[in-house]
Amino acid sequence: MKNITITLDERTAAWARNHAARHGRSLSRYVGELLERTMRESREYERAMREYLAKRPTRLKTRGSRYPTRDELYERGDLR
Repeated sequence: MKNITITLDERTAAWARNHAARHGRSLSRYVGELLERTMRESREYERAMREYLAKRPTRLKTRGSRYPTRDELYERGDLR
């Protein structure tokens, strides 16, 4: 574990201490868990973005055919 020092204004520090206490955690543990969650979400987002960008685009229209209608794209034909 690495110790760090953070600087907060009084209002933010009071809110953070209160919020951590309501969740049964020390302020240190609360900030650590918050940073871990943010790091995990960032990694998951980056992974998902890489996977999405690695996919080839889908063609809506092949040569000699028509574009799909709005109802065909969104499968809304039965809603009318």
